[in-house]
Amino acid sequence: MTDQLTELVRERYASAALSVLTPEAAPCCADEGEAFGAGLYDADADTLPEAARLASLGCGNPIAVAELHEGERVLDLGSGGGIDVLLSARRVGPSGRVFGLDMTDEMLALAVRNAAEEGATNVEFLRGRIEAIPLPAANIDVIISNCVINLSVDKPAVFAEMARVLRPGGRIGISDVVADDDLAPAQRAERGSYVGCIAGALSFAEYRAGLEGVGFRDVTVTPTHAVADGMWSAIVRAVRTDAPVASS
Repeated sequence: MTDQLTELVRERYASAALSVLTPEAAPCCADEGEAFGAGLYDADADTLPEAARLASLGCGNPIAVAELHEGERVLDLGSGGGIDVLLSARRVGPSGRVFGLDMTDEMLALAVRNAAEEGATNVEFLRGRIEAIPLPAANIDVIISNCVINLSVDKPAVFAEMARVLRPGGRIGISDVVADDDLAPAQRAERGSYVGCIAGALSFAEYRAGLEGVGFRDVTVTPTHAVADGMWSAIVRAVRTDAPVASS
């Protein structure tokens, strides 16, 4: 079942990438209207390549909360068409580096094209899954992500990998869909599909416990706007402890 869900997600994102240049293009999570998509970004996004904005599938704007600085190394989990990678690249400057990780060949191809159009030279796109990040340990200053972790079928592996690749004191600033603590998994599934960014969401308490369990501290999960009954787009922040984190 987990492999089937992963393939459904991959197919849906591949379809979204291929349809970006057609009038019918729509984000994977577009069922919720204004709760998802490029409209959640500020004016900076308007100057990016149009295809990067059209391919935006997220539920928030992680760039607004990640507080990126010149020279930092940033990893975007589930980078899609590259909107967050390109915005991050502007903030970290030529002395910084931004990696975009995605499992979908079609999205990676679109992101590479968008980066070339943007003229971004401090970015690199990697093919892989967020449950097994193809980067060495303690290599990244900041991890961002926009409505992707809820799509993973193995969230504990994602959290462990985030802790592994972050340098001690590194941080996360992500947007994701989160459920009220009193909603059981079956109730979450009633509110939307897995590929629609709803059924696979963790609760607020589950999110905090998952991050704290792999060594993150100062974990906060703050709702920003509703995406379904009892389901929220939320900003998740945390800091990696200085203690060594074992490879998953």
